[in-house]
Amino acid sequence: MNVLINDIPHALSAPATVADALRAMNAVPPFAVAVNRAFVPRSAYAAHPLQDDDRIEVIRPVTGG
Repeated sequence: MNVLINDIPHALSAPATVADALRAMNAVPPFAVAVNRAFVPRSAYAAHPLQDDDRIEVIRPVTGG
C-alpha cells in the first residue's frame, strides 16, 4: 500500500494503521496526526486503518516568539 507521509511517498504492508505509518517514519513525540485532513486522536493510532493513497500529516508543535 502506498501512502504519503508529510508529502513523502512510503510503502506500507497492508493492512496498515496510523501507528504503522508513524513507525515507518520513526516519529518522535510530541506531534499530532491527520489522515486526509481529519485529526486522529492518539488513542486511535493503533486502530485507525489506512487506505492506499491516504495522505498522513504529522504536525510538530512550534515554539518561540
